[in-house]
Amino acid sequence: MLAIYKKELHTFFGSPIGYLIVGLFLTLNSLFLWVFKNDYNVFDYGFADLSKFFFLTPWVFLFMIPAITMKSFSDENKMGTLELLLIKPIGLWRIVQGKFWGAFSVTLIALIPTLIYVFSISQLGTTLGNYDLGMVIGSYFGLIFLVFVFTAIALFASSISSNQILAFILGGLLCFLFYFGFEAVASLFSSGEIKDFVSSLGARAHFNTIASGLIDSRDLVYFASIGLFFLLMTQLRLKHLSK
Repeated sequence: MLAIYKKELHTFFGSPIGYLIVGLFLTLNSLFLWVFKNDYNVFDYGFADLSKFFFLTPWVFLFMIPAITMKSFSDENKMGTLELLLIKPIGLWRIVQGKFWGAFSVTLIALIPTLIYVFSISQLGTTLGNYDLGMVIGSYFGLIFLVFVFTAIALFASSISSNQILAFILGGLLCFLFYFGFEAVASLFSSGEIKDFVSSLGARAHFNTIASGLIDSRDLVYFASIGLFFLLMTQLRLKHLSK
């Protein structure tokens, strides 16, 4: 598993595309938060907090994470190297883990530079350091759990098709469904209880709870369950391909 993990990191950062994806993520966030005149601009917002950043980033992840994982299995399947990987004396679950943690780590690496935003808002308030640190910490934890789920979903999409573009589109659609789709469906119901239940099936509701600074075990179980489900689905897909 460790060898596959290292290979994934080397493959991603060994090409300009890897740096381009991470660079676009940081550039887009920075432009929307600090430069462009829009609803997400911190200066226009008038409050020294990062709520707009934590609202915007999950939507960027819908494109970024499928772009990171689209080559994980689809490229190897297209090049014929997937068969060589499957016949090696390593379990399918370890192969999935190696691919998963590689893509997961890339996204976390892209998140690290955004910590400078925390320092920036701490200097922008009327009183230095006067911001809701609990909300910031909770929101970063929420993003990490969201990355866990999106990476598992997008990795599964990569295992379905040998076409990178199709894997990217399918991964983005599935991530969108689990993040916002259930909330959209919930809006069709008039009953408050049904709305709450359907919304709770989506990742956005659980992310918002954690981002508010409340880490509930139900939210952790949700993210862990969805992530593990798609990783197991990926393993089953590889098992099917190995026959």
